[in-house]
Amino acid sequence: MTSPTNDLSPAHRRGPRHAAASPRKAHWLRELVIVVVVAVVVAVLLRIFVVQTFTIPSGSMMPTLDIGDRIVVDKLAYDLHGVGRGDIVVFARPPGEDCAGPPVADLVKRVIGLPGETISLSKNGDVLINGKQLDETWLPESQQGTTYPGPSQNAYSLGQPYKIPANHYFMMGDNRGDSCDSRFWGPIPKSLMVGKVDLRIWPLSRFHFF
Repeated sequence: MTSPTNDLSPAHRRGPRHAAASPRKAHWLRELVIVVVVAVVVAVLLRIFVVQTFTIPSGSMMPTLDIGDRIVVDKLAYDLHGVGRGDIVVFARPPGEDCAGPPVADLVKRVIGLPGETISLSKNGDVLINGKQLDETWLPESQQGTTYPGPSQNAYSLGQPYKIPANHYFMMGDNRGDSCDSRFWGPIPKSLMVGKVDLRIWPLSRFHFF
């Protein structure tokens, strides 16, 4: 009796393993799609509730922030702790903002005066809080003592002492001679704050934590 011959070619013998490869590929594609979808959802949620990036459009915060700098804003900061003097904050455009130039949705300035404080200017151009000179360590020496009053018809121009209302914050740009800020349109309510500037990520040569 002759021994049975195997008339299956090598290609046929590989058939079952090739057939099994197709489900594995489909499973891998499903996993990839799920990972991409989850990543997109997480990114969207982070942007809405946690962090957001902004590009600086003007020179009002120079030399701290230059035109074109890219910053990261912590949107949960003031849900976790209070607003601090000296914080750099992004906030929605206040209703009274009517400075020259095209309106923008969001502004970036520094917190100078806190709720309930009386803010004014000295004859030398220094900021006074409750009658005492504010040590603005965040300003370069060349910028200190260069604060100017806003329009004289505004109660908050700093030409006269001004008491900041409850839950409002007096904001100024670091470039005091070229910043449209609370001296022009008054203090802002906390409800307008988008978040605290924590980081400058661009340009890389100016990477910096605040």
